[in-house]
Amino acid sequence: MQLLTLAPCVLGTKVSGHRELQRLIKPLKVEFHALNLNSTLHWQPGSDAAGDITYFVQYKVYGQNLWKNKEECWGIREVFCDLTHETSDIREPYYGRVKSVSAGVHSDWNTSSRFTPWRETKIGPPSLKVTPRNKSIQLKLRAPNSPYKRRRGSKIPMTNYYDLLYRVFLISNMLDEKQKILMYEGTDKVVKIEDLKSEVSYCIVVETYLPMLDRSSACSSKICTVPL
Repeated sequence: MQLLTLAPCVLGTKVSGHRELQRLIKPLKVEFHALNLNSTLHWQPGSDAAGDITYFVQYKVYGQNLWKNKEECWGIREVFCDLTHETSDIREPYYGRVKSVSAGVHSDWNTSSRFTPWRETKIGPPSLKVTPRNKSIQLKLRAPNSPYKRRRGSKIPMTNYYDLLYRVFLISNMLDEKQKILMYEGTDKVVKIEDLKSEVSYCIVVETYLPMLDRSSACSSKICTVPL
């Protein structure tokens, strides 16, 4: 009789512990991060996700019922998964979700917010080449590339997807780099800054600006030169 009396309590304890582990290992903060349309799903380990834990990732287009497995992110230990190829229709909204497994226990799925690559990706700064000229500086600007390729294999620039502007800043005070002067804003790939003093060092930083979304990139690395 004692065994029969204790068995439900033991079973209840096991079920309770199982559910508690499910809760503790469930991935947290599942969200997309995207730069230049390179879209990656990120998450954080559960609140008590110690030991040998693996993760499983699925994705789907908004409005569809069927979730698809991301085979390269099925049973991984990393806390991110590249979904660039799976989100290549950049104006479609997507969801991603993650679950974890530890000691044979599966957590519930945790799902990201809706993600639309075209609207939510961050844009990187343009590449910059600086050439000193006679009392001037010539700049060559090139938009960042997307991860997608043309038929011949070259990468498609971000200007194929957005109307981008370039912003060129001159750092006038070498002691305070926060004081930047906007010297140019536009779409030209070659920009010349004139009426500069020769034998004086000037520093340039550039950024990409997306008017439609009112969004700027981070600034490029600073390049300094001395006009001839």
